[in-house]
Amino acid sequence: MYRVLIVDDEEPVLDSYEFMLKGDADFTLSGKARSGFEALKLIHEIEPDLVFMDINIPGLDGLEVIADVHKKFPNSIFVLSTAYERFDLAQRAIPLGVFAYLVKPVSRKTFLATLETVREALKNRTASVAEPETQNPLQHFFRRTIWKAVSETEWETIRRELDFPSDKGIVFILETEETGNHSLLAEHISFRYHCRYDVILNRGLFLISGETNRDELKEYLCRIIAETLPEHDGSWGLGDLRTGTELYLSCGAALRDLEDKLQQSGSGVQNRERQRLIQLRRKAGIADPAEVRKLFALFWGDIFAACEFNLAKAKMIPVFMFLMDDISGCYTRSEESPPPGLAPDIAAEIMSLKDTSAWETWAAAAFDKLLKEATLRRSGSFPQPLIKAIACIREHYTDPSLQLNTAACAAQVSPAYLSRLFSDQLKTSFVDYLTEFRIEQAEKLIRESSLSIKEIAFAVGYQDPNYFSKIFRKLRSLSPSEFAERMVRKGG
Repeated sequence: MYRVLIVDDEEPVLDSYEFMLKGDADFTLSGKARSGFEALKLIHEIEPDLVFMDINIPGLDGLEVIADVHKKFPNSIFVLSTAYERFDLAQRAIPLGVFAYLVKPVSRKTFLATLETVREALKNRTASVAEPETQNPLQHFFRRTIWKAVSETEWETIRRELDFPSDKGIVFILETEETGNHSLLAEHISFRYHCRYDVILNRGLFLISGETNRDELKEYLCRIIAETLPEHDGSWGLGDLRTGTELYLSCGAALRDLEDKLQQSGSGVQNRERQRLIQLRRKAGIADPAEVRKLFALFWGDIFAACEFNLAKAKMIPVFMFLMDDISGCYTRSEESPPPGLAPDIAAEIMSLKDTSAWETWAAAAFDKLLKEATLRRSGSFPQPLIKAIACIREHYTDPSLQLNTAACAAQVSPAYLSRLFSDQLKTSFVDYLTEFRIEQAEKLIRESSLSIKEIAFAVGYQDPNYFSKIFRKLRSLSPSEFAERMVRKGG
């Protein structure tokens, strides 16, 4: 049985990883840590076989923790996880012997596939009493040595041990999701060059050994990749020719070249748009709302800075459609409805905006509604009592007597515990969540019904229409009547 430690400061992630581990008889959860210092303590106490390590944790970050312990626990496997991919982290992580790199949110399929590769690695380690470094010199070279400066004496020892034919070489890094591509490509490269490789952090790291002309090698790689991996998107980086003692410089150059290629695929702006949209779709409802709002602001800010206003508006229409589809399925399953507070014809709303100021106001409110709905729809990893409490609110929000005690009873927990769940998981209070949901429903009734403001107040759980109007104005900076008039001017 292999011991597992999970390090993450997000409870939903801890719970999700724990749940996915339970189905595997070879792994047992031995501990959870929520900060760098707690992780250090538990690693020394538990001596885990496998550590899932978030990078952005309080105190020491995940890589600092690994740097402190990887030599003391050489048989432990570390799998990094973070909310988005960063190339600078790869440069820090690879010399530490990090086994894999996961980008959150991590799907069950990806998690289990990673677990399977870890299992095989652990079996191989267990099968031999030899030190990992002497057991597999080539792997140790790619994972540790090539990323740092070495002396002439050290390099000569490495060269003899690994039978490199030359004192010089060029590093090449291939980005691909299919690990089988690495061996296939290495086989073809070896027809012309001396090539050795390893797969690290889901990337292929190749060393082309010899007095090689970089331009000729680049031309050859372009052709071989196109022929061998026709579905590959061209994400690869090539370093420069270096002596053995300076191969780490070629590694750094290859990483930078890879990053540049990814940034320049299409145009720089288009690629940033694509990457940020991917991040938005991954993070909405899962990451810290403040972080997601900032990402959204950067996303549309780049678009509006680069495009004429009407074109920029048009480019935002599919963005909202993608997000709405991710959250509710409303564009793929006709029985689903859009998130509360967003009109089905989102394109008409966006195109009716007259200037950037109007867009900014509209977009902030619309995106907030999407985030709230995403949080609810993607709450499968939330504690069950919180899910039950949210369901209670959605079912009984029209009842003026609905209170925290009512929802706590439905969730079968104490009011104090439920209040803490709302604060920790949703970053809001029970009352604020209920109030926001009621106002969202009121907006929907104003748009879609002929009810009076007084009737709408009663319909969403307010016995005093004046108090309802006060709350509405506080949250929307408009009275219900002003909101209704705006809707009429916009044609609904």
